[in-house]
Amino acid sequence: MNTIAYIVYLLLTYLITVHVGLRFYRNGRLYILNLLNADDELTNFINRLLLVGYYLLNLGYAAIMISFWEPITSWLHLFTSICIMTGRIMLTLGVIHFINMTVIYFLSKQKQSLLTSKKK
Repeated sequence: MNTIAYIVYLLLTYLITVHVGLRFYRNGRLYILNLLNADDELTNFINRLLLVGYYLLNLGYAAIMISFWEPITSWLHLFTSICIMTGRIMLTLGVIHFINMTVIYFLSKQKQSLLTSKKK
């Protein structure tokens, strides 16, 4: 039964990761562009790096989590195991998203203070 769980889990994880990643990529660009004072080139560069890092981190995490999976003995256990593992991935995605936004926010503040100090 573990093979069924792995296939369902990896399929769900792939779909969630790619869907959320593309949403972050499209919608996050405006957020980054605003924080970087309309610096289009830097925004595109950071946005692409975030997307690649996001995919690598999440798909790698999902692959590693399979090694910690307990043997599945029933259909109920199969269902709950998939739910728990998928929930962990979704929580991880949320935490990573907020960390990324916080880092970008602080980088933009640092850039603004450098620009302000150069004008003086």
